[in-house]
Amino acid sequence: MLQIIEATCTNGELVLSEKLNPELEGKTIQIMILEPSESTQLIDSEQSKIQQFLARVNNYSFPLPADYKFNREEIYDR
Repeated sequence: MLQIIEATCTNGELVLSEKLNPELEGKTIQIMILEPSESTQLIDSEQSKIQQFLARVNNYSFPLPADYKFNREEIYDR
């Protein structure tokens, strides 16, 4: 399993940005430490833009009823 999670080193301990997969409970894991580089910062910038876009999209979304069914034929009947 490969999972990439960001963490911050605080007082010699890693503080993870999200919880680990429950399947890892009780297992020994290997950690590879990579310091952020300029290319990583560019990726973070792109991720930030994507998150901003998705936040805007969510402003215009709404829940569909549980029994909703898309009818392709209906949209083409004009």
